[in-house]
Amino acid sequence: MSGKFPGCSDSAWPEVFTEPAMPCPSTVKKSGQLADHVIRKFFEDGFVIVEDFFTPEELNPCKEDIADVVDEVANMLWKKGKIKDLYNDFGFHERLVRMNDDFPGANILVIKTGRVPKALKQLWANERLLNVIEQLIGPNIAGNPVWNIRAKIPSDEDTTVPWHQDCAYLDNDTYNMLIPTAWIPFVDTNFENGCMEFVKGGHRLGKVATHQCCHGGTWYTILEEEEMTRTLGVDLSKDREVVPVPFGGMVLFSNMIPHRSLPNNTSHIRWTVDLRWQHPDSPSGLWGLKEKVLMRSSDNPDLEIDWETFDAVDRCEQQKTLVTGYGEEADDPELDTTITGPWMKQWEIVHMNRHVKV
Repeated sequence: MSGKFPGCSDSAWPEVFTEPAMPCPSTVKKSGQLADHVIRKFFEDGFVIVEDFFTPEELNPCKEDIADVVDEVANMLWKKGKIKDLYNDFGFHERLVRMNDDFPGANILVIKTGRVPKALKQLWANERLLNVIEQLIGPNIAGNPVWNIRAKIPSDEDTTVPWHQDCAYLDNDTYNMLIPTAWIPFVDTNFENGCMEFVKGGHRLGKVATHQCCHGGTWYTILEEEEMTRTLGVDLSKDREVVPVPFGGMVLFSNMIPHRSLPNNTSHIRWTVDLRWQHPDSPSGLWGLKEKVLMRSSDNPDLEIDWETFDAVDRCEQQKTLVTGYGEEADDPELDTTITGPWMKQWEIVHMNRHVKV
């Protein structure tokens, strides 16, 4: 498969075995755009680390908005008598840990946030970041409806994600699409606090391996290492790479690359967000439950993002509609710490737990 983008007549990109093809490199770089060899590495390896991309002024408002979400959850749990204290004396890195000690699953309530906080919207549509995404999918860009705040508390199964490809959580319409993700930490991430691990080149065949569901006591799909090796043609003895990312950086990766999240063995929370984009004319991949949000259009350079329509649909609530009867029913919906979704019907259920119990 050619590594050139349709219409690219020059020889700037040699042949590579990856799909979709790489867009043509531009001779004039926009603000924030990455060097050609960095973009090439994304397409060849399936991921690339970009350090020192964001300023504290861009990330700190996100931390403040996340702290507000934690505060909302804390006040709700306090009013319902589920936590012993509001833990206001504990900061961004510890407060949710204390809450989760009193009410296991408090971190899941934060993860299930239905709306995108204002500062995260600004980050998602950050001009320099969209300029980078343009290097991956072209000038017309939409935000994919799957975005996540990740609160990886210490020694927590719920936020230790096993091997998977992201496309395993989306419908089959996305299997021939590139949906790039930016995984952005709000702390320095490393092996100790649970950074990411990737399998280099695992996207090159353009295949979706057979996943299973669900991992341990979680809602996560499982990609067994034997299946990964057999179907994706990787050699786990040499292709695995642990990827620490400092505050201010990000890792960009393909929806086809196998990856996992390592355990947090520290005493503090590893906070991150993952944001996704796609071509606006492609399907959103969420079984029609929630649509993409248009962020850039070459036909409308003055486009204003319609966040109101995007915010009107709660993805987690909609996901339940296609898996009626799955998971435990909470007496109080505000205290529902289960996560269910259509991927549970996509793959064989090999392990039952409270998220998938039928």
